[in-house]
Amino acid sequence: MGIRVKQWRSGMLILSAILSLGLTPAAPGPSRDSKSMKRILVFGDSLSEGFGLTPNQAYPVVLAAKLGAEGLHYVITNASQSGGTTDDGLHRLSPHLKPRIDIFILELGINDAFRGVPIEEIRNNLQEIINRVRRANPKVRIVICGMQLPNYTEDDYVSSFGRMYQEIAANNNAALVPYLLAGVGGDPALNQEDGIHPNAAGQKILAENVWRVLKPIAREVAGLSSREERGSSQSKSGPR
Repeated sequence: MGIRVKQWRSGMLILSAILSLGLTPAAPGPSRDSKSMKRILVFGDSLSEGFGLTPNQAYPVVLAAKLGAEGLHYVITNASQSGGTTDDGLHRLSPHLKPRIDIFILELGINDAFRGVPIEEIRNNLQEIINRVRRANPKVRIVICGMQLPNYTEDDYVSSFGRMYQEIAANNNAALVPYLLAGVGGDPALNQEDGIHPNAAGQKILAENVWRVLKPIAREVAGLSSREERGSSQSKSGPR
């Protein structure tokens, strides 16, 4: 497995993980055509970017390693940006729609909540992001990372914010990570000094939270791809 990381001028990180079936880093096999590989786009804020850490400590890189261990051929692009809101996401989404997207991991909204943005506005922005991704990639599978406000006094805003992710996932036939920070949020041992952003150990747990949902989807998408490729090959060769 080879991992290449590029730094964009905007500060976003693109992580490309080229994963070879059944091979270890010490024994690289023949390279695969990148056009034939499946693509995952992670679109989030500082939690997905890996704020305060080196790029290879962010959970998307950990996911790349897990995909490789399963023999799944994916390129992961981490287009997450610290401080990102759902409105920011709408404005910076377009360039990421040009390459094909097979699986879209959406992790936005918590910064909106910190700013007191109305729930309906957050919901509408998330829905429009999903709509735009689906228009460009009709067969895309979507994973939504749910967030909560556990340290805030329970009121209509806090409860509505948590429910919003469940409702968006249900309305869009999307998979849901119930709470991205499960097992990490509020634990000083798993967070940086700010108490908000996970440290390297915390990012590994975030990866596990996402992986439980992503793994069956990634396997299914890869399986469908293999069957489609075999069918295309057989149709080109004609009847025997």
